[in-house]
Amino acid sequence: MTGGTALTGRVRVTGAKNSSLKLMAAALLATGRTVVDEVPDILDVSIMSEVLRRLGCGVEYERTPASGGGGRVTIDVPEDPSTETDYDLVRKMRASISVLGPLVARCGSARVALPGGDAIGSRGLDMHISGLERLGATIVSEHGYLVATAPRLSGTSIWLDFPSVGATENLVMAAVLADGTTVIDNAAREPEIVDICSMLIAMGARIDGAGTSTITVEGVESLSPVTYTAVPDRIVAGTWAIGAVMTRGDVVVERAVAEHLSVALDKLTDAGATVEVLPGGLRVAMSERPRGVDVVTLPFPGFPTDLQPMAVALAAVSTGTALITENVFEGRFMFANELVRLGADVRIDGHHAVVRGRERLSSAPVVATDIRAGAGLVLAGLVSDGITEVQEVHHVDRGYPDFVEQLRGLGADVKRTSRPG
Repeated sequence: MTGGTALTGRVRVTGAKNSSLKLMAAALLATGRTVVDEVPDILDVSIMSEVLRRLGCGVEYERTPASGGGGRVTIDVPEDPSTETDYDLVRKMRASISVLGPLVARCGSARVALPGGDAIGSRGLDMHISGLERLGATIVSEHGYLVATAPRLSGTSIWLDFPSVGATENLVMAAVLADGTTVIDNAAREPEIVDICSMLIAMGARIDGAGTSTITVEGVESLSPVTYTAVPDRIVAGTWAIGAVMTRGDVVVERAVAEHLSVALDKLTDAGATVEVLPGGLRVAMSERPRGVDVVTLPFPGFPTDLQPMAVALAAVSTGTALITENVFEGRFMFANELVRLGADVRIDGHHAVVRGRERLSSAPVVATDIRAGAGLVLAGLVSDGITEVQEVHHVDRGYPDFVEQLRGLGADVKRTSRPG
């Protein structure tokens, strides 16, 4: 890509990656055909589709024209699905662990390979396991697999040591078919949690408290398939918003939900941007060099850890000095060395990054280490002198549909190339 062009125009956000994958897993809870709309056309969706196929489901993805990279996924779930996921798929994507709760709840057993995913720090499965054990499951680890058995789950009280999104989702999906009432305290509050609970309620589940720190689930005998639309992707929307500020552009982000990005948008306003909430989206515009703002990542409703690389990139071209504090994933700053290669002044001290802004960055070849780091490096390349090459962009493909095409639609001088070998 060649830096120096402001992002201007309109861009459309599809359904959230972090929600769509879990909605697809939730389909396992009901025999029959479940349809999920606005699912992003990304690599992780392809992987989850194959995970479900190997469990015996029929899965079809149909791209929707003019959707901004989204489409409809149709999942036909058999009466007796398989209960084992293969390592060759699960190792590629951490979200595949989300089939554990539905399989145990509906089938009484599951054998799920331990997952892989982004290298952004420790994300243990202890809360998934201990919560399912509280519900009555017996879980052992053997040969790289989690093996869970439970003739019938029973409602209970569960306290999460940390408001983990993945653990909350898995436990809610397990609890909807358990006997009695389950109360999950210190539950995650993210919009993606509200989304999966809304879909489960549409399927016939009885859930109260989604979006709060206490979720109550009253188990039911069975659920029914539904047609459901995934919540818009707040991280992709936030990426476009920060990109508009970094490049001093003017971007309308269609389908963005401002309430899901309140802290991030407040930070952009503090940086000097104009943020306007529109019917069905929002507009972010910037005419001058942004001011440096401090950022602290926290679980929702705090500043999202998934937008932290973009926040560091923004600080790198802002006036003054900004302190970025990472409280969720200790490995998030791994990409900082790549940003330094572009001329950024970033100093890491534990879970803090001190960033001294510069007028512009300088082009260099850099390597994406995970989804969000890759997107952050691309934004940094847009404000660098010369031509910047971001390698290992397959990471970005896992979270951003049609990323290059959408950038070009906003005026960026960017293209995708392949390297020999």
